[in-house]
Amino acid sequence: MFNFSRTPLTLAILSACTAFTAQANDDAVDTDIERIEVYGKLSHYSATKSDTPIMDVARSVSIEDLSQIIDKGALNLDDTFTYSAGVTGQTYGFATRGDWIKVRGLNVPQYQDSLQSLFGNYNNTRPDIFTLEQVEILKGPASVLYGKGSPGGLVNTVSKTPKAEAAHQVNVEIGNFNRKQVSIDSTGTIAGNEDWLYRFVSVIRDSDTQVQHVQDKSKVFAPSITWLASDQTEITMLLNYTDTESDTGAQFLPLQGTLLPAPNGKKIASDTYLGLPNFNKYDAETLAFTVMAKHEINDYWQLSANARYTDASADYQQAWGAFLGAGNRYIYNADGSLYKDGTVPRTFYRNDATSEQKVIDVRLLGEFSTGNIDHKILIGTQYQNVTTDTAGYYAAAPGLDYSTGLPDSTLGDSLWVNVFNPQYVDVDVDAMLEQYYKNGDETNSKDIGIYISDQIDIDLWSITLGARYDDSESIVRPSNKKRADSELSLSAGLIYKFENGISPYVNYAESFEPVIGSNVGETLKPQRGEQIELGVKYVPTAFDGFFTLAWFDIEQTNLSDPNSNPQDFKQQSGKAKITGIEFESLTAFGDFTLELNASKLDTESAGGYKLDSVPEKQASAWLNYKPMGNFEGFKSGLGVRYSGESYDGTDTYRTPSYTLADFMIGYEVEQWDFALNVRNLADKNYYATCLGRGDCFPGKERTIVGRVSYNF
Repeated sequence: MFNFSRTPLTLAILSACTAFTAQANDDAVDTDIERIEVYGKLSHYSATKSDTPIMDVARSVSIEDLSQIIDKGALNLDDTFTYSAGVTGQTYGFATRGDWIKVRGLNVPQYQDSLQSLFGNYNNTRPDIFTLEQVEILKGPASVLYGKGSPGGLVNTVSKTPKAEAAHQVNVEIGNFNRKQVSIDSTGTIAGNEDWLYRFVSVIRDSDTQVQHVQDKSKVFAPSITWLASDQTEITMLLNYTDTESDTGAQFLPLQGTLLPAPNGKKIASDTYLGLPNFNKYDAETLAFTVMAKHEINDYWQLSANARYTDASADYQQAWGAFLGAGNRYIYNADGSLYKDGTVPRTFYRNDATSEQKVIDVRLLGEFSTGNIDHKILIGTQYQNVTTDTAGYYAAAPGLDYSTGLPDSTLGDSLWVNVFNPQYVDVDVDAMLEQYYKNGDETNSKDIGIYISDQIDIDLWSITLGARYDDSESIVRPSNKKRADSELSLSAGLIYKFENGISPYVNYAESFEPVIGSNVGETLKPQRGEQIELGVKYVPTAFDGFFTLAWFDIEQTNLSDPNSNPQDFKQQSGKAKITGIEFESLTAFGDFTLELNASKLDTESAGGYKLDSVPEKQASAWLNYKPMGNFEGFKSGLGVRYSGESYDGTDTYRTPSYTLADFMIGYEVEQWDFALNVRNLADKNYYATCLGRGDCFPGKERTIVGRVSYNF
């Protein structure tokens, strides 16, 4: 337990930011100010691998705890990022295959409990948000703590773990698109033995979606046990089994009839399905076993470790309209219209993918003083072994006779589809496509890193210095191509905490990401990232709230240079630059809390274009109302999200901006909690992004979900 004498909302804010239990002190109890209690605990498994409150950290971190996620009506992980500055959630609109997230304009890796949980694409399940305590976004390069990764940062989810106080919850959800979900969360001691704690979380979901023939069925079982071996030693073991049956939400709709007008004046509906119902599927399964342990050696030192074994797979099959680009004569007529008024051959894709992970991260944490200087030192080592494997095919327009541009004489137009009015013929394509099936590459990656970080506090100054050395090796089979890299990553931060609550800061951080392959026999270098960030954080003393403002400059190097000769050894001389400014705040006034977020990004790819699918401007606001007195128990929330225009990667096509509203209303009485959430309140049609390769991705339509929770 940690006690703070700050005002109630500040307790809630810092709790949400660092996942700890905050209890008001005795003085706060004696006041008339409402006390807000947030349940959780400080964890060294957070994104910063530290229990330091993020308002005292010299870098940007955004956090949403489960209560905030539920209030805002999020249904998937990518929904949780739509109220964060500088973060693009739902990058590709409605999606079922994964959570597509960009931070500061770049794709970022996904972690759970500070261990990487996703490797590549289409070989794993999505985490269910009901199994999580909170979601964290660490912005900017993080290689000094995590090794190889993106200069944009990373996303870390924190699992629910056992609690000593018994608590049980049953939830039932019903929504549009025939959504039905039941979830259970139960925790407490095992048979009254306070040394053994348990938690059991489960989710069963059966739902249709906004795209015809695409379902969302999922089963999640997540039991966990904590053994309090002594006052100094704690071990938690978590098992997570997730099984999903679905199809692909993304239909890769062509530009004509979506972003661009079709010459025939027709529009492609956002619920259009271009696949074959008896062929398409996206079924994934994951079994993960995690151990998290800590031991207090003495009053100054603590040893922590977490490890995970993951076995995951996904069976992915999809057919879509084989638009091959605006200049392809087989698909487009001379006037730019789609062939045969929108009737095109289908492309068929299959990917049978697996991933296996073995990882351990061991840390020694120390807190001590040398004279008037306080130290929080972190020394750690991490080993990870990941194997990914694929098999399948990519059959581009097998129903097309390339010599004539007409349907293949043996297949006819049975594999073709009209994008404006698709018909679904029951065609058995498996035997025909089997000839394309091939075993793909198996990639084994082994990484070992050693890192050290020291937070040095001198009066009101706090200095953080970090360094990490990594050895990374990958081998691709059956070609046996190898790639080995050794990298030193550095970071430094400085923050000054004025007594009035204002804390200006500056930091420098680095990242690296190995690149498998070669250029004219020369081994490719890792992509590297560097960031300088200047900011100020403010926790006012006169009222409840917090504010953060950050400016950053990221440079990503060793990229492919599109202006170089392909035979040039300087093929990796490309650079990308991203600069931006971000603002986040949370304030309370009376029975209201107000969250505000805004950001502006200026991006430039190695080719000199804006980065694709990255809005230049974003803003969001969420107003929550939970009255006291006669109306205690009532709750409501209203949110507005603005996403500015984005580009396709070549500055050719511009996806328009859009503004969406979200709404929540509910009532809590005794052990019952009733709530209704509506996202995209006006059911606005919009496109999340359109790409230069020729396809568009519809945004998420309105979702309406009613939830009843019983707590006992």
